[in-house]
Amino acid sequence: MQGLREGLNTNLRRTRSRRVMALAESLGFGLCGVAPAQASDHGDALRAWLAEGKHGEMYYLEDHAELRLDPRKLVDGALSVICVADAYPLDAPEGHETPNLARYAWGDDYHNVLKKRLFKLADALREQHPDAVFRCTTDTAPLLEREHAARAGLGYVGRNTMLIHPRHGSYTLLGCIVTTLDLATSEELEYPNTLTPTTDHCGHCTRCIDACPTKAIAPQGYAIDATRCISYLTLEHRSPIDPDLHAHMAGHLAGCDICQDVCPHNQTAKRHPLPIHPRYTPRNTRLEPEAVLDWTEDDRRAAFQGSALKRMKLGMVQRNALLTLHHQQPTPLPKAWQNRLQQLANDPDRPDLLRQTAQQLLASQSKPAD
Repeated sequence: MQGLREGLNTNLRRTRSRRVMALAESLGFGLCGVAPAQASDHGDALRAWLAEGKHGEMYYLEDHAELRLDPRKLVDGALSVICVADAYPLDAPEGHETPNLARYAWGDDYHNVLKKRLFKLADALREQHPDAVFRCTTDTAPLLEREHAARAGLGYVGRNTMLIHPRHGSYTLLGCIVTTLDLATSEELEYPNTLTPTTDHCGHCTRCIDACPTKAIAPQGYAIDATRCISYLTLEHRSPIDPDLHAHMAGHLAGCDICQDVCPHNQTAKRHPLPIHPRYTPRNTRLEPEAVLDWTEDDRRAAFQGSALKRMKLGMVQRNALLTLHHQQPTPLPKAWQNRLQQLANDPDRPDLLRQTAQQLLASQSKPAD
């Protein structure tokens, strides 16, 4: 009798999971899987990484580190983590100039696009299971989304620390629902559809490590020094950038895709693309540094309306634009550009971060001007 009950419970859990995946597919998610709600396998590594200050100014990571390590601390009694992924474009449309924005920011803000459908998924499940708890998150709660997504079969965590599907690549955006609903995991379902076991497919490849201009990826991979990562420095870092890294910032106004550009799995993804939600269609792949340098706060708000970049402060994007423009100048540095730097450094109406960066650039000049 006990065996019969266990068998019925197993079938029920499997049926529930298949319904979740079918509903996620109907909502347009490219991938959906289920992971067990269990503690991270990398707690000691995360604590050591934080202790070494590799998270830079992302203080929220240390503020909720222990909560982040176990979804059962986020949702009391959690049993399952439903993981979904949206794909976004690999290439800019014809006619777009050379991008200087990370691909994920070419279209509408993924937080809104993804979370709206994630809420729909949770609401539908809540109607079927009113006693269960569902908490949705897309970068908005302390949760190690990539680790859970890997357990759910959405890919594996590669040397560049990105979630990589061996067939569909790494240009995906993740969302999770932590729930008390007992669901069969993707592993129990033998990874249906395009899900895959968490086998590491990087092998001996080190292209991402070799290509990173700031050497932000650990020599053996699987760890990032955020304080050297172009994506972090342009998007998250709200202080002046180390002058030793200035030259590497040129051409990156918001984010960086270099480690993904060189990944062989993203070449494979072009032959096996996932569906892309229409709201990720590129509307802007580039900002003109000269124009950005003259932006007002109203200009920034207008340019980033509906974009994932709206969290960037005016001083940050102008700092990035200034570094790009500076490293486009000939050597020796023209007098006109030196004057421009002086004007920016001394203008009290400019953001402090822009003024500080101009001061850095002036201090670094040792060659005579034309």
